[in-house]
Amino acid sequence: MARRIKPLGHDEHLTIVDHLDELRTRIIASLIAVGIAFAFCAWQSDLILEILKEPIGNTLGGKEPVTLGVAEQFTTTLTVSLYAAILIALPIVLYQAYAFVLPAFSPNERKVALPLLLMIPVLFTAGVVFCYFVILSPAIDFLLSFNNDQFDTQLRAREYFSFVALSMIAMGLLFQVPVGVLAATRLGIVTPTQLRKNRRYAILGCAVVAALLPTIDPVTLIFEMVPLIILYEASILLAQAFGMPATAAEPPEPAAEGSQ
Repeated sequence: MARRIKPLGHDEHLTIVDHLDELRTRIIASLIAVGIAFAFCAWQSDLILEILKEPIGNTLGGKEPVTLGVAEQFTTTLTVSLYAAILIALPIVLYQAYAFVLPAFSPNERKVALPLLLMIPVLFTAGVVFCYFVILSPAIDFLLSFNNDQFDTQLRAREYFSFVALSMIAMGLLFQVPVGVLAATRLGIVTPTQLRKNRRYAILGCAVVAALLPTIDPVTLIFEMVPLIILYEASILLAQAFGMPATAAEPPEPAAEGSQ
């Protein structure tokens, strides 16, 4: 099992059983990472709850989120710990997924794929941080203040923490856009020129994706759209600089024959 945890070479030929063994090993490694992170998060659950409650600010007048059942405090704490564990371990899980398909790349493609693997945890962390410090506070303030004179607003703990955690996980995953675009460009699926031509469709796609995230208000929608569009534009620049296949880096030579 220890032998299989390393990325395999492009020239190694494996049977179906070997591939399944490789997949099983990487799944186990991912589950171990989540399990270790969950144990740590359960131990530090009070600190995590305080951090996740920070975006509420004084919107509720200093009141705490409410629970409505005997066991809801316990289940909510475990759920929040699991969400936090997924946030912590997801870069490792993503690495295991990319490393599983890495042997399918040629040696030249691996030179590009390996830097992409290093970008995964960095971009994911950037997405989570952006969501926490930029998106959550204005979104929560807008949602809780909307038409609040008609309601006695009580913020349920389970729903609030799920909203926060899912928003951060989704934004972390969406920040993987440059990785996907660079991979597609390097493999020759798309070109920077095609990416520029389809910019309008990409902006529409960013709006649709932002609308599918755990949000229903226009403030959060705009805050989630803007970084997606910026990431798309940055991906075009990166693809132009680093993502072109070696065979497409230079235009083909004009044919010498038939010129008479």
